[in-house]
Amino acid sequence: MTDGKDEGTEAARRQIFGAQEERILGRLAALDPDLMRYVRDFAYDTVYERPGLDLKTKELVASALLVSLGSPAELRTHLRGALRAGASEQEVREVLLLCVPYLGFPRVVAAFTQLQALLEARRDGQEKAPTREG
Repeated sequence: MTDGKDEGTEAARRQIFGAQEERILGRLAALDPDLMRYVRDFAYDTVYERPGLDLKTKELVASALLVSLGSPAELRTHLRGALRAGASEQEVREVLLLCVPYLGFPRVVAAFTQLQALLEARRDGQEKAPTREG
């Protein structure tokens, strides 16, 4: 689903999504092709490619923001992305715990549920371990 986009602007998206990229973009395209293009082209290929913060930091911030929104499917994608971008499991846990005083226990418990499911899938071999290559 590259649609002729410049390959150089896709590095962050490819690292975050890895093998899940086609599934994620396909799910968005099934909702609406324009929505998929907006998410892909603006959120990832424009905003995520900006300098100033490394990809790990961007993904940790995105994870905290998604906890605040109560968006579990998107949160799991960005928890996976944070790990793929080099965050340790402990760093991810600390970001989630930092959300408690601002967002409350119910949202953070739900976030840890997503993290636990992601880590269990990795341990069970249902999901690839993070790599720098994708």
